[in-house]
Amino acid sequence: MKILLVAIQKNLVEAWETFFSGQKDVEIVEADITKVKCDAIVSPANSFGFMDGGLDYALSERFGWDLEKKLQQQIKELPEGELLVGQSILMETADKDIPYLISAPTMRVPTNFNIDTSLNAYLAMKAALIRAQNTAGISSVAIPGLCTGVGRMQPMIAARQMNIAYKEIILGHKMDFSTFGEAQKYHWNINPQGMIWTH
Repeated sequence: MKILLVAIQKNLVEAWETFFSGQKDVEIVEADITKVKCDAIVSPANSFGFMDGGLDYALSERFGWDLEKKLQQQIKELPEGELLVGQSILMETADKDIPYLISAPTMRVPTNFNIDTSLNAYLAMKAALIRAQNTAGISSVAIPGLCTGVGRMQPMIAARQMNIAYKEIILGHKMDFSTFGEAQKYHWNINPQGMIWTH
């Protein structure tokens, strides 16, 4: 599967290059993600499917606002009544250049508070890659800088999180901890800006 990491921000492109350099199945593209041809595009939306801000606004303009309504209806029908961070939904777009959209929330509701210290880019990246990898007909997926828009996560932190998720899901680097300390260290490494203890 071809993974396209797409952004117009130079600092985000450079951050991806730091972490994904040498990966043959990853292409880093400095461009408008809504103009890229691929099988699926990732929407870094929220848990309730509102697509009227940031990149999601541009995606709604591209695919039509009816897609937002369909996504919200699918979310309402979930047992949880919301699409949790770390989960994803696949939608057909009826667009010949980008036939699928993967909604993988980076936050429960739109907020810029504490997202930069979270693991949300990692969780959303895992959810998006799992969905793309397990869907027949998807051989290329375009992914934006997760959490770097409204969430204001630093590009280098987002790129680190996306890379760790990529290694786990695509390269098969399985987590294996013999002690709680090892699990804690791994968790902290995903976002060194996050706090484990407050006292």
